[in-house]
This record gives sequence, C-alpha cells and structure tokens, in this order.
Amino acid sequence: MTHQPLSTPFAFDTEFDASGVVVQATAFRPTKRSYAPLEVDALIAQARMEAREEALAESANIQAMALSAIAQALDAAIPALTQVAHAHREQSAELALSAARVVAASALDRFPAAPLQAALEALGQEVDSSPRLVIRTGDLDEATHARIEQLCTDAGFSGVVAFRNEPRMPAAAFQLEWADGRAAFDPAEAFARIGEALNSALAAEAGHAEALTPETSFEGKP
Repeated sequence: MTHQPLSTPFAFDTEFDASGVVVQATAFRPTKRSYAPLEVDALIAQARMEAREEALAESANIQAMALSAIAQALDAAIPALTQVAHAHREQSAELALSAARVVAASALDRFPAAPLQAALEALGQEVDSSPRLVIRTGDLDEATHARIEQLCTDAGFSGVVAFRNEPRMPAAAFQLEWADGRAAFDPAEAFARIGEALNSALAAEAGHAEALTPETSFEGKP
C-alpha cells in the first residue's frame, strides 16, 4: 500500500506558450497550515451544522423504525381487537334484550289485554265485514270482555264476538279467528323471534363489518 505524500514541493506542471501566456495552470494547491480566527469559527460552525444534520438523520431513522414496530404490533393486535369488539356487541345486545324482556313481562302482567286491544285496532278494517270474530285468550274478567267488545264496536265491527277461554295459554297471549283469516300472539314466541333476528343481525355484522386497521383506527391522530 502506497501513501500519497503530504506535499509536492517541486511540481512544474504549469504550461506556457511561446509568448509566455499560461496555457494550463497547475493543479497543485498547497495545504493550508494556519487559519485566521474567523476561519476557525466558520469551520467550527460548519462542523456543528454537519454533526446536527447527522444526528437529525439518525433520529429520523430511529423514529421510522419505532413507527414500523408499532405498526407491526397493531397489525398483530387487530384480529384480537375485532373479536373483543364483536363480543362486546353480542353481550350488549343480550343485556338489552334481557332488560326488554323483564320490562315487557312486567307490563304484560299489569296490562294483559293490551296486546289484544292493539291487535284489534290494527285489524279493524280486516274484521269489520266478518259476521263472527272468535277471540281465544287465557282467563279474562268480565270487565275486560266488555272493554274488548266495546273496542270492536268502536272499530266498526258489527258481527258477533265470541270469547273462548284457553287456560293453557300464557298471560297476554291470544288468537283471533274471523272469516278471512286469523292472527295470534305469544310473548315467548315473540321474544324468541326477536332473539333470532338479533343473532342474525350480529352474524351478518360480523361477516361484513369494517375491519379495524391502523389507518382507520388512528385517522386524524397526530
């Protein structure tokens, strides 16, 4: 391995023409061995600036590596977070349905004839031309019978209202039969259908819900 000399004291590479004009100047530049105070300050300032730029570049590289590690951790956690969110939806829906069942049961115990009255009001135009309306319910007192008959009269029904007591039917359940159709209501069956519809909706949401991603989860965050 050869080392370049620190200086070339005798370098005659300047070319002149016949008239003495310099055709090609020498490339030799002597090494500067002394600096003025202002030059020293300038060199120090330049060195500080270069060191700062290198430190900032290294910091930016470390930050990029940290963000990449965070993104990888989030990608690994997304499936678990999605499962937790879906389980929370299911539990919330079950809690709401249980609370609704308790409230509805209390309301039906206090007003057992309310569903029947609502059905008669909704079906008034369908049963008003029928000559006979059969109402099957559990045990109802005479006052409730009279109120239902009056409700049918107010709705325009002019036929015969026949009550059939069915002791096995739960409270608030009923069956209506007329010439052109029938209608029925059972609180237990109604809540079962609501539960099935709720489970179907949750299953559909689990299959088509928007997946959580770092971009969507932290959108707008600094």
